[in-house]
Amino acid sequence: MTVNNYYLFLVAAVVVAAFSQVLLKKSAGKVYPSIIREYLNIHVIAGYALMILSTLLTIAAYKKVDFKNGPVVESLGFIFVMVLSWVFFQEKITKRKLLGNLLILVGIVVFYS
Repeated sequence: MTVNNYYLFLVAAVVVAAFSQVLLKKSAGKVYPSIIREYLNIHVIAGYALMILSTLLTIAAYKKVDFKNGPVVESLGFIFVMVLSWVFFQEKITKRKLLGNLLILVGIVVFYS
């Protein structure tokens, strides 16, 4: 496996973590009849399972990716969460959110230039 494939693992970990956050937010927006059902429902279980998968992908990626690159790639999570929130929750993408995410992208480009 080449180093580029390990970067794909890291990006995949970020995408999986973003989907996990969406599932957990979906669960948090509901009212449950009991505290047990609040924590033991399909959205919460799937969300935490995806977080475990994200962790495993990150660990696999760090076999060949320098540690200094990890936080830079992880910052893509903010962009993915913004887009997924817009798609699944119809949250508005404000000028502030857009500017913040553009600054993240600029930071990534500057880091890798």
